[in-house]
Amino acid sequence: MRTRSKKKSNPLKWIRFRIIMVGTVLGVCFALMVGRAFQLQVLEGKQLQSKAAVQYEKAFYDRSKRGTIYDRNYAELAVSIDVASICAYPGRICSPEQTASALARALDLEQESLLEKLSSGKRFVWIKRHADPTEVSPVRELEVDGIDFVTESRRFYPLKSLAAQVIGFCGTDGRGLEGLEFYYDSFLKGRESSRTVLRDALGRGFTGKGPSPEDKPGHNLILTIDKNIQYIAEQALSEGAREFWAKSGMALVIVPRTGAILAMAHVPRFNPNAFGQYEPWLWRNRAITDSFEPGSTFKIFLGAAALESGLCEPNSEFYCENGAYRIGKNVVHDVRPYAALSFQDILKYSSNIGAAKVGEKVGPAYLYHKLKGFGLGDRLGIDCPGETRGILLPVGGWSEIDAGAICFGQGVSVSALQLAAAVSALANDGLLMKPYLVQGMTDVHGRVIKSFQPTALRQVISSENARRLTRMMERTVEKGGTGVRAALRGYKVAGKTGTAQKADPGGGGYAADKYIASFVGFVPADNPEIVVLVVIDEPQKHHYGGVVAAPVFRRIVRETLRYLKVPPETDGRAGDALRVSCEAPTMG
Repeated sequence: MRTRSKKKSNPLKWIRFRIIMVGTVLGVCFALMVGRAFQLQVLEGKQLQSKAAVQYEKAFYDRSKRGTIYDRNYAELAVSIDVASICAYPGRICSPEQTASALARALDLEQESLLEKLSSGKRFVWIKRHADPTEVSPVRELEVDGIDFVTESRRFYPLKSLAAQVIGFCGTDGRGLEGLEFYYDSFLKGRESSRTVLRDALGRGFTGKGPSPEDKPGHNLILTIDKNIQYIAEQALSEGAREFWAKSGMALVIVPRTGAILAMAHVPRFNPNAFGQYEPWLWRNRAITDSFEPGSTFKIFLGAAALESGLCEPNSEFYCENGAYRIGKNVVHDVRPYAALSFQDILKYSSNIGAAKVGEKVGPAYLYHKLKGFGLGDRLGIDCPGETRGILLPVGGWSEIDAGAICFGQGVSVSALQLAAAVSALANDGLLMKPYLVQGMTDVHGRVIKSFQPTALRQVISSENARRLTRMMERTVEKGGTGVRAALRGYKVAGKTGTAQKADPGGGGYAADKYIASFVGFVPADNPEIVVLVVIDEPQKHHYGGVVAAPVFRRIVRETLRYLKVPPETDGRAGDALRVSCEAPTMG
């Protein structure tokens, strides 16, 4: 009996053994699964979740409509329009070769470049951003699976090249890249928001999360620029530069009482709607970013310092050495030899030797102090990017010839903005105003949310001396003066010519055949409405400011006063004077 019992118990032990083994294996497997789950869910959960989100979640960024840029009369200068951009989902395209060939014909693009995009393995690629309607239609007609269209906002400049350097432009992503578009980008751009779309393995969106944001367009800018005056300045400048085969040119029109800039013109021009087709140097607002030696226009500020010092009167006489004056190792020349000239005739005939002698009497320290007062050598803080300081070395670093040359505008550099603003101070009874380009901002409903008022910087010279200097500047455009071609029938013009040799890029002095011709002045002289500056770079045939720049000044002034309905103040026939009087060169 005992033997049978033992034999019967063996199968039970084996069954128990198998149960224990299976249970152990299952327990170990379960433990491994729990451990792995703990590792994936807890220890590496965030990292893996991020990787997964990249594969099935796609964030789309929505930018509200960019604000409009208006001129001072609310004419549109920059607007935003809706355009279609063409994109592709390569994973959904059956035949990249055929699709690339069809797109290349429809869009006039390189087939190899398109094929590279469609074969890249990426989930999404751009085919052409901001496509024209004439390009979108043929692509739609292809009805190719995997090709899609996205509505985007594109910046459009309805007046094309008008004030292009001032306004600037935006890139394909809607961000400002140059000019006011760049400087005021944070105000112009709308609120950016994002929404998340879930995608399947082929990149197709099937659901999304996150509510659509409330639309909040950017603010609008109202400029001080007047499109009609801007057009007048650009046309006159273009004709003047073309006549004398000049490299480039600039013209500014400023209201002296406020500092508001009515026009800031450049040649050559460019079309911001296709800015990529032009050389980058054309994009800059060179009236603000670039500096140049002003030549004899600088004698205006020498005159201001001389009158303000009390050491000179308009009739004070100076001996002009009959055309040649040695300063140290250098000799300063006048084109025409003069013996004795009064201070006001030094300005009228633009004598360099006379200017140097006036500077000697005033003294370098006082001259430097007054030049700084006019804002020369400093930024004026205009609301536009890239403003230059110009170059005005501290008086302690002036050599003997530096002190003489600065008196007639060599050895110092200014921007067109600085020069125009400084002359505006004279036209404004000696009060320097801060120049500005934007007068206000409005919201999408036209409500003013911010305005910019005229800002007085400082009184540079007394109003009495400003008027005395104005009378001296009037003589420049009278018969025998260097600016006779700037004279205008019915209006008194106060101005000054400038002819400066350009520095040799290779160093070692000045280029013998490269000049900057300029004219700056204000009209009407007794009650100035506008200050106009014209700068012509490297004119050919003639290079004197009185010959090259003064006629451009005259045309801008004549047409602008007519547009502003400023009545004539005199019955004189100053504009009939046709005698050409050449201005003395600035250095010999």
